[in-house]
Amino acid sequence: MKNPTKWAVPLVFVAAAALLPLAGKALPAIAGDYPLSLARSVFTYMALAVSWDMLLRSGQVSFGIAGFYGIGVYAAALSVLRAGFSPLASILFAGIIAGFIAFLLGFVILRLRAIYFSITTLALGEIFRIILHNGGEFTGGAEGVIIPRIISNNSAVLYWLSLAGVLIAIGMSAWFERSKIRFALTAIRNNELAAKSSGIGIFKYMMIAFVATSFIQGIIGGIQLQGYGVASPSDSFSGDYTLLPLAMALLGGIHSTSGPIIGAILLGVASEFLKLKIPYGHLIVYGFIIVLVILLMPQGLYGLWRNKARARRVSRIDSGQASADAAARAGASKEQPRA
Repeated sequence: MKNPTKWAVPLVFVAAAALLPLAGKALPAIAGDYPLSLARSVFTYMALAVSWDMLLRSGQVSFGIAGFYGIGVYAAALSVLRAGFSPLASILFAGIIAGFIAFLLGFVILRLRAIYFSITTLALGEIFRIILHNGGEFTGGAEGVIIPRIISNNSAVLYWLSLAGVLIAIGMSAWFERSKIRFALTAIRNNELAAKSSGIGIFKYMMIAFVATSFIQGIIGGIQLQGYGVASPSDSFSGDYTLLPLAMALLGGIHSTSGPIIGAILLGVASEFLKLKIPYGHLIVYGFIIVLVILLMPQGLYGLWRNKARARRVSRIDSGQASADAAARAGASKEQPRA
C-alpha cells in the first residue's frame, strides 16, 4: 500500500463503530436506544454519500439517490408481502432490483452529460414515486404498505445490520479506488475525448459505476425498511435522501472514500440538532452548506488536509535537497587546493 494514511479514516471509523455498542456498557451517556438509532441514521446517509461520490468520480452529478433508495425500500417491502421473502433475502433483492433498473435505464441516460444527466436522474426519483403512489392495492397507494416481518425490534441488531450496509458501501468504494476503474473514471472526468482515444470504454465504466451505486442505494433502502417496517411514497422518496448525502460528501471531500465518511459523521450528528430546532427548514441549511462549500472549500475538509499534507511533504523534500546541496558545496570548497 503506497499511502497507508489514505485508509486511516475508514479504518478508524470501522473500529469506532464496532466498539460503540461495547462502549455503551462502560459509558452510560452513550448507552441506550437513542445513540444507536442516531448512529444508524448516520450510517444510512454515509452509505448514500459514499455511493454518490463513486459515480461522481466519472464527472457525472446524479440527483437520483432518493429514487433508487426508495426503489430499494419498496422492493424489499413488496418481496416480503407479495412473494414471502425472508427479511434478509428482501434486502439483497432490493439491491438487485435497484441495480437492474439502473442497468436498463443506463442505456438511455448514460448517453447524457452534465446538467442533462443531473436533471434526468432527479426526474427519475419523481417518476418512481408517482408510479408507486398510483400502484393501487399492490403498492399500497399513497399510504404505502406495512410489513409484518422484520429482522428484529432490537436496536442493537438493527445497528449491526446498518453497519453491515455502510461497510458494503465503503468496501465497494475502496475497490473502485484500488482497481483500474479508478483510473478509467478519472480519465473520463478529466477529458472524455482523450479517454476514448486511449481505448477506455466510456459506456462500460459509466455503466459499472451507475449500476454499482444504485445497487448500494437499493441495499440501504432495504436495510432502512427493517428499522421502521413501513414503505410510503412520501417518506421513501424524501428529498432528505438526496440533499443530505450530497452535502455530506461535499463537506467531507469528494473523489475519495474518506471524505464522505468525515462529512457524514459531522453533518449526521448536526442534522439531528437541526431537525429539533427547525424541523421544517433543515433542508434549507443543507442547501446553504452545499453552496458555501462549493464556493469556499470545493475540495472539502479531507481535500484541504490532503493538500496541506502534500505541501508539507514537498517542503520537507525541498528543504532536504537544499541541505544536501549546501553540504555538497561546503565539501567542494574544502577540497579546493590553497593558492
